Amino acid sequence: MTLDQQTPHAGLGDADSRPSTPDTGPHRTPLPCRHFLTKDEVITGVDCPHRLLLDQIADKWSVLILAALRAGPHRFNELKRRLDGITQKALTQSLRRLERNGIVSRTVLATSPVAVEYAITPLGETLRDPFAALYHWTIQYLPAVDEARARFDEASSD
Repeated sequence: MTLDQQTPHAGLGDADSRPSTPDTGPHRTPLPCRHFLTKDEVITGVDCPHRLLLDQIADKWSVLILAALRAGPHRFNELKRRLDGITQKALTQSLRRLERNGIVSRTVLATSPVAVEYAITPLGETLRDPFAALYHWTIQYLPAVDEARARFDEASSD
């Protein structure tokens, strides 16, 4: 079945039947998720599960966390040192989202003091090729993007 043949998500409940989560707030019945649309339609509804998942796995820090974890499991502070500019709060929130979505695992190590280690799960490994393609796109097209930025900045300064 192709994506355009799938039926919209129905029967997902309403505000009274589904709990709130830290990532999405109170649940409402999602708008239908449509993948192949005419030019005048919204690509996905604000509550579309696909849109919410994409937002959670493709944000700046999640992509960089997964890139760092490709080398193997890391402790929290190792990740923080490898991700220049990330705050403790941002790292904690991103790791929790990735763990909740099954992309990253969290293992408590029986050491003194207790330590926690993060690793990519088998589900998270499935993102390797799509993220690698995106990274290679940035390498290939960065000069064109830089040129577009320069043209935009030049036109905006006039």
